[in-house]
Amino acid sequence: MPSDKKQVNTPPNSQSVALRNALGSFATGITVVTAIGANGQKIGMTVNSFNSVSLNPALVLWSIDKKSNCFSDFIKAKSYAIHVLSHEQQAISDQFALSGEDKFSNLQCTSGLNNVPILPDFSACFECSIEHHYEGGDHIILVGKVIKFEDRGSQPLVFYRGIYTSL
Repeated sequence: MPSDKKQVNTPPNSQSVALRNALGSFATGITVVTAIGANGQKIGMTVNSFNSVSLNPALVLWSIDKKSNCFSDFIKAKSYAIHVLSHEQQAISDQFALSGEDKFSNLQCTSGLNNVPILPDFSACFECSIEHHYEGGDHIILVGKVIKFEDRGSQPLVFYRGIYTSL
C-alpha cells in the first residue's frame, strides 16, 4: 500500500543537512534576544526557536547553541528580552545574526528589566526572568517567566525554508 509520507534515504554524512532542510518546512517567526553580559556589556542574537510554554504562569522558551559566542553570557544572565521582529526588520535580524560585531551600533535602545536593552522597534517584546535551563542536545533550552510585555500588533518577519518572508 502506498504511503502519503515522502521519505528520503540519505547517506549518514548528509543526514544533518537533510534534517535541517526538513525542519525548515516549519515556518517560524524571527526574534532578537537581548541581555546584559557578565561584564555589563549588551549582548544579543537572532533566534527562531522562540515558543510559548504556559499562560499561567506566563512562561516562554528559546534555545541557544552551546557553541554560540555569547553562550556563557546568556546562561549567566538573570533576565533577557525577546523581541519578535516585524516584517520590515530583516536588516535587524541579519545584524544580530553576525558574530563579533557591535550589534547595538546605531540603535537607540531603552533599558528594561535589570537594564536589559530593549530595541526601539519590534512587533512584540517579552521581558523575562530566568526560570529554568534544560539540556537539549547541542543546545540549552532557556525558560523565562514573562514579567512584562508589549504587543505593537505589526505583521511578523517569518523564516521558511531558508528565506525570509511575511504573512
